[in-house]
Amino acid sequence: MILYPQLTGAYRTPHALIRSVAMKIIIAGAGKSGFAVAQTLSQEGHDITVIDKSGDIINQVSNGLDVICIEGNATNPESLIGAGAREADLIVASTRSDEVNMICGIAARKLGTKHVIARIRDPEYISQTGFLRETLGLSMIVNPELECAREISRILRFPSAARVDVFSKGSVEIVEHRVLPGEKLDGMQLKSLHGNFNAAVLVSVVERGGEAYIPNGDFVLRGGDKLSITGPTRELRKLFTAVGKYKKPVKKVLIMGGGRIAVYLTTLLKESGMSVTVIERDRARCDALCDLIPAATVICGDATKSDVLQEEGIRAADAFVALTGDDGDNIVTSMYAGRCQVGTIVTKVNREHFTDILESSGLDCIVSPKDLIAQQLARYVRAMSNSVGSSMETLYKLADGKAEALEFTVGDDFACAGQTLRELRLKPGVLICAIIRGSRSIIPDGSTQILAGDHAIIVSAAGRLKTLDGILEGHV
Repeated sequence: MILYPQLTGAYRTPHALIRSVAMKIIIAGAGKSGFAVAQTLSQEGHDITVIDKSGDIINQVSNGLDVICIEGNATNPESLIGAGAREADLIVASTRSDEVNMICGIAARKLGTKHVIARIRDPEYISQTGFLRETLGLSMIVNPELECAREISRILRFPSAARVDVFSKGSVEIVEHRVLPGEKLDGMQLKSLHGNFNAAVLVSVVERGGEAYIPNGDFVLRGGDKLSITGPTRELRKLFTAVGKYKKPVKKVLIMGGGRIAVYLTTLLKESGMSVTVIERDRARCDALCDLIPAATVICGDATKSDVLQEEGIRAADAFVALTGDDGDNIVTSMYAGRCQVGTIVTKVNREHFTDILESSGLDCIVSPKDLIAQQLARYVRAMSNSVGSSMETLYKLADGKAEALEFTVGDDFACAGQTLRELRLKPGVLICAIIRGSRSIIPDGSTQILAGDHAIIVSAAGRLKTLDGILEGHV
């Protein structure tokens, strides 16, 4: 039996989550990624200062965000000092130039900034990540295109889900699934889930009508619900197979657009044994791709034309990935791929207002490089600000930010180490959804103990957890 919160009803997320202590953060470069990072971190209550040499961009940021804006060169020590680099906890160097970002990071560290994150995109630099971090004193290197490729790769390795978040190096995953009207999950009580499908998984969050719920066993699923489901990969596959939503493993992938994301993605997919065809309309870029990704098939053509897609076998493809720089082309071509019955479709979109349109059209696998980097940096900042002296390993936002999934290492000082879950007095809106013990992944029930050395996966809609003890009543 799977243990769900013993509540009389579903726990509804408060709109205002508890904020952690504000950090002083400088964002150097306010392009797409920089703006998204500034927006995300300012919404979480941090003290943000943005530097950009473009007056027009600074005006846009000033009009759109509640942050301090400085027009200036991020490599100029005077600009950095004016932005507060001597006292800053973190600087994110996110200009369009890798070299400028590295120089900015070096200058900020010399001035006293505690942590430096640099956006570096060139594959030649990325291959030297360890050397650059050590030599330049960088805390972290981020690459929007590489992060996007990794996200798409996770989706294609588990094509039944619209999103995959990984814990404890892949031992446990939280996947996203939307319940369709009339499918087997529609109308089912959660306490019947394990008995009906014999899958050791747990529905940790249900998003319905703009609200997020930490459900109890009596919670009844409905068509339209978006679920965050926790479990080991094999058990998640068992569930999706049982409900008729399991998609066969992806073997043949068709990619539209031959930019950097396609290069990174192709490399990752070939390592997983997938066959990849890249369609790119620019002849010179096709020539470059033949050298960059020799193991892939590169086609020079316009993938927005149906006859090109038909000729390249779209109806035989297991997955279609739209990666051009044009949101409209990506959306329209993805819809066409859907009509061709392609099993898994991933669409790159930069403009936020397209997201709802895509989801309503049935295209749930949407990726945005700038948003992925913003989320990645937000996780880093949360770990910095929340886990000083704690054992937090990983943190993800779920249900559009209305809930969080956190991974803690259980220390000897945990107040209730050795107790069973039914003995714990958990706060409302908190769920222990998985325990990793050595090589074992456990979906817990009431008799499960939390032991020192375990990794505990916690889902919370009750505000920010700073330590593992924070899941207990009476602890902050």
